[in-house]
Amino acid sequence: MIKPWVFEFLPELGGPATEPEPRDVTALFARYLDLWARDEALGFEGIFFSEHHFGRSYSASPNLLIAALASRTKTLRLGVMGVVLPYYHPARVVEEIGMLDHLTGGRLEIGTAIGVPQELARLNMTMAEARERNEEIVAVLDAALANRVISHRGKYYAFADLRPLPRMLQQPSPPRWTTVVSADSARRAARRRIKISTGFNSTETIKRIFDAYREEADAAGYRASPECFALRRRVTIAPTNDEARHRAQAVADRLKSFVAEDERLNTNVPDAPAPTGGFTLSDEEFITGTPKDVAHTVIAQCRAVGAGHFLSVLNYCAPADEVAQAHELFGREAIPLLRAAS
Repeated sequence: MIKPWVFEFLPELGGPATEPEPRDVTALFARYLDLWARDEALGFEGIFFSEHHFGRSYSASPNLLIAALASRTKTLRLGVMGVVLPYYHPARVVEEIGMLDHLTGGRLEIGTAIGVPQELARLNMTMAEARERNEEIVAVLDAALANRVISHRGKYYAFADLRPLPRMLQQPSPPRWTTVVSADSARRAARRRIKISTGFNSTETIKRIFDAYREEADAAGYRASPECFALRRRVTIAPTNDEARHRAQAVADRLKSFVAEDERLNTNVPDAPAPTGGFTLSDEEFITGTPKDVAHTVIAQCRAVGAGHFLSVLNYCAPADEVAQAHELFGREAIPLLRAAS
């Protein structure tokens, strides 16, 4: 079985030159909350929200979206892929995770990330500093999941005898995830037994990244099953192939615009990788077609890399009506095929 998830950006209205009416933003939040609640009935395994800042999406604090959606759903698993750790004090991260695990009734998935270079740079943080902060906070999270009282002394954070509250509902821990783009980051995650998610690259490259995780897991004495891996792709789905191709062109145009803006911002980041994060945006990142065609492509890619989870970015940054139709089509016609697949 391949478990299907929504990967959610919650795209902003307007843009740098066009400020929407506040009531329209309120209506957009309400529309998406209804959409996400509907995803439970459509058979999605869960929703992973993303965290982004300063443009393109309304997801600066995705934990708030989880809290808002928790009471409207019963089985949908909820998480962030991932919380950008360098922005926060580790004590806040640990205690929010504990609260959300209880608010969701034990349906929380813990996801963490280092962050996007261009966004970090807006706060005068280099990638080198972000990586260091990330490592410190992950170490604190490791300690908090294993102990009632924690102490820490590092380069950025120092405290003694903290008792984070509340303790997690899921014991010993909710499922843990991190985003990766390289074999080295996959190996680091494997040593901590944290599941990984990735996209952008070709299936061949992603298989190498996942294989590195599997090798490290073998060395650590455990088997990394498909449950440890999530493949994330941009999916454009429509009732007909012609309509899907037309919508996919709009998706590509939006993405090109975003990459061009990243290139402009990237010039002020001394240690930032290339605009696409140091990897190539493969044609396989884009899956387009009818629900049946999309499902067959998803199954083939998941089998090729050994992923048990598929995270779908459905009709990326399209108008809300189109996104809602995509969720319906994927849920009613593609999900049954994914869940039946080996």
